[in-house]
Amino acid sequence: MSRTLWTAGVDVGTSAVKAVLLRWDDGVPTLAAHHRERIHRRDPSQVGQVAFDTVLDAQKLSTKDVAYVASTGEGDDLPFRDGHFYGMTTHARGATFALPGTSAVIDIGALHARVMVISEDSRVLRSKMTSQCAAGTGQFLENIARYLGIRSDEIGPLSLEATRAETCSGICAVLSETDVINMVSRGIPKGEILRGVHDSIAQRLARLLRSADAKGQVALTGGLAADTGLKAAIERVLASDKGAPLVLLASPLSAVAGALGAALWGHHRHLKLAQRAQAPAVSAHAA
Repeated sequence: MSRTLWTAGVDVGTSAVKAVLLRWDDGVPTLAAHHRERIHRRDPSQVGQVAFDTVLDAQKLSTKDVAYVASTGEGDDLPFRDGHFYGMTTHARGATFALPGTSAVIDIGALHARVMVISEDSRVLRSKMTSQCAAGTGQFLENIARYLGIRSDEIGPLSLEATRAETCSGICAVLSETDVINMVSRGIPKGEILRGVHDSIAQRLARLLRSADAKGQVALTGGLAADTGLKAAIERVLASDKGAPLVLLASPLSAVAGALGAALWGHHRHLKLAQRAQAPAVSAHAA
């Protein structure tokens, strides 16, 4: 007889909250719903509740129908969670679910980027993270888009259309944004500006990949995973540095990889807790 249960993952980030709902039939997971909700100066816990309620509503479920709710990112104080998992752990698990065969992950979020080299069972073996400077992150590129008067989803296509790059400072976000403002005043085409910004970011991210000794298939996760111009820029840098070949892949689920991994690890923890509850009590005086 088939047994169905549900798990959920909620990833509270700096600029957005992601929620995922998984349906498990005899231990096999199926993605039932996912949602991304921008925070926009709201209380992240309240936004987390909205995102969680949204995926529940998609399947006409209530909180009591979900066997385990796992949080990740900055979601450790969500009142409805059952447990919390570290962000690198959840991104690794979510990436291997979305892109089987992944051996490394590059997570590019709103305020930082990090590379994780992982095992076949999604365990993080080693990692590297960017410095505190915001250059090369989602918030930085959103600022650039605002200066250029374009939407964030236009960044990648415009960068790909450009045949040349306007050199941009890669030292820090403030200097890079100043460079962009000066380029706009000089009438430099938007695509050339964006390609230069992407090239600057790609240098930093490629160094992360090489310093972590990433190999094989690399999954992009986080908000910038969908930026096709950035992906192309990283590939150009990697192709020119004479290091080991790497294959960069993104998935439609890359932006919610943390929440997806939390829901997957939540199922694992739920089973462990159930097994512990069913185990017979052992006497303290047993031989």
